[in-house]
Amino acid sequence: MVDRRGPVVTYALIGACVLVFLLSPVAGLDPAHGTGEALRSAQGAYFRRWGVVPAELLSGSPRALLTPLTALFVSGSWLHLLGNMLFLYVFGAMAEERLGRVEYALFYTGCGYLALLAYAIAHAGSTQTLVGASGAISGVLGAFLLLFPRARVTSLFPFLFFLPLRFPAWAVLVFWFVLQWLAARQTATGPGVAYLAHVVGFCLGFCYAWVRYGRAARVGRQPAAPEEGQP
Repeated sequence: MVDRRGPVVTYALIGACVLVFLLSPVAGLDPAHGTGEALRSAQGAYFRRWGVVPAELLSGSPRALLTPLTALFVSGSWLHLLGNMLFLYVFGAMAEERLGRVEYALFYTGCGYLALLAYAIAHAGSTQTLVGASGAISGVLGAFLLLFPRARVTSLFPFLFFLPLRFPAWAVLVFWFVLQWLAARQTATGPGVAYLAHVVGFCLGFCYAWVRYGRAARVGRQPAAPEEGQP
């Protein structure tokens, strides 16, 4: 029997991330946060409170150990938020349907936590704050690659003038992963965009789906992905 409520967990995650962002000083919508230097100060304090600071996380502080969970709902900018939510909307629904709501929620959270932890370990002495759901969403992409490799998604490639082209999910996701891996190698000497968290999250998601479903993951007919995305 088809559940007509749809991907409730995916929608709830998107809604939570959007709501948290709109209420945060990063959105710049609340005049109480001030402007100029006051606003930048409020944003910095916000990131330090709810984001992951590798040096603090590895110190074992109870509060710091919770930050990989809170950081999953914090976005660094409008573009950061919209990009992550687009990927989650496109790929999350089918992954949630296959895994089931409870398992999907635990899977998403676990991938996100471990991906941020891996980044913190790789940059153990860093005091730069890390925020965002990218590690968790990368886990969803990894699972999607194994579960629905032949599902077709519409992708927008910058070097093809953003023309909407449809490709099998395996082609889009493998291309995306290679880009993340190359970027992670180039930025391995210091913190920056958390490409390493993307790589770790993707590998965790793929491996989880492999262990959980094995050969049964690759079903004979793959449904088409209903929405558009970008690599």
